[in-house]
Amino acid sequence: MRISLICIGKTDDKHIIQGIETYLKRLKHYISFQMISLPDIKNSKHLSQEQQKEKEGQLILKQVAPQDVVVLLDERGKELSSVAFAGELEKHMLASVSHLIYIVGGPYGFDEAVYQRANAKMSLSKLTFSHQMVRLFFVEQVYRAMTIIRGEPYHHA
Repeated sequence: MRISLICIGKTDDKHIIQGIETYLKRLKHYISFQMISLPDIKNSKHLSQEQQKEKEGQLILKQVAPQDVVVLLDERGKELSSVAFAGELEKHMLASVSHLIYIVGGPYGFDEAVYQRANAKMSLSKLTFSHQMVRLFFVEQVYRAMTIIRGEPYHHA
């Protein structure tokens, strides 16, 4: 199985980039993982929130194949503990899912077409985080999940 994290825009904070790179390096030993950063919408100041979400949605959906399992990182999604998240990943592995895609939306959330395509929604917290921080937290949680699945001590270290 491979996992992708699709995000709108890029991360420019050096500390966050360094943290993400640390966990991406660690993940290589467990699973195929990639981050896909889609470009910010140009001239977004001249677009309504709905128009911006629609354009972002079109970019997102171009990255998704019909057989992919898609999970939106959304504030209205299901909250999971780290152990439960590991269980969800393991369930997808056992079901022979070939590509599991998690998506971070733009500043206004997701277009309705993206919600329609999604297989599930997940929330990282009731707190609101910057889109850049979400990337770091998510990559760390995937790494943590892999160590939980393998029974390694990282989760309790």
